[in-house]
Order: sequence, then structure tokens, then C-alpha cells
Amino acid sequence: MSSTDTKRLIAQAVARLQDELPALRKLQIVIRLELRARGGDAPIWRVELPGPKIDRDPAAGARVDVSVSRSHFNELAAEGTLEDWARAYETGAVQVTGDKAVLALLGNVIQRRRARV
Repeated sequence: MSSTDTKRLIAQAVARLQDELPALRKLQIVIRLELRARGGDAPIWRVELPGPKIDRDPAAGARVDVSVSRSHFNELAAEGTLEDWARAYETGAVQVTGDKAVLALLGNVIQRRRARV
């Protein structure tokens, strides 16, 4: 998959999540996205919100790190809902680390939205 295709998929995933979580549209944050592959190559993407501004970059200064296998990311980005992402996180398919305050904020927004659905 080309770099352009990956950028498009990342933008699609961000848009889908922002549609379900409008409270996050104005969030200013840098996310480090690691897309793990079978061959050991794990490209790192910098996703800056709002925007998104997406670059293949080490993402220095990122407040949140997200790590997911490339194949799982492709599925989630193309068709995943908030509930699908949450299930992937709960089963360990998606790992999220970073600034505890930011993670708590994101967790609260997600939990409130899931409770309404």
C-alpha cells in the first residue's frame, strides 16, 4: 500500500471517529500512530489534530501513542465504528499509551458516548 493510500486511510479513520465523537473535533493534539506489519517494519505516522495533518514522521512531542497491526487498522479505518475501535482496544488489538490526563479525557468522552448508544 502506498504512502498516499495510507494517508487517505488515516484521514478516513479520523473522520469516522470525529463523526461519532463531535466533542473531539476541536481537540489539539499530536498522535503517534504505529502500524505494525508482519515483516517487522512498523512505519510511524504523525497525526496532528485538528485537521488532520498526516505525515510519515517519528512524531516527536506526541501526547498519545497508538499501536495497531496494519491489517487490523485497514479494517477499522475502512469500516470501523467507535464500538469496533473500543472492542479492539479492550482485546489488545489496539494499544494506546501516553499522557495520563489526555488519555483520561479521551476515555471519558468515549465512555459517555458509548453509554448513550
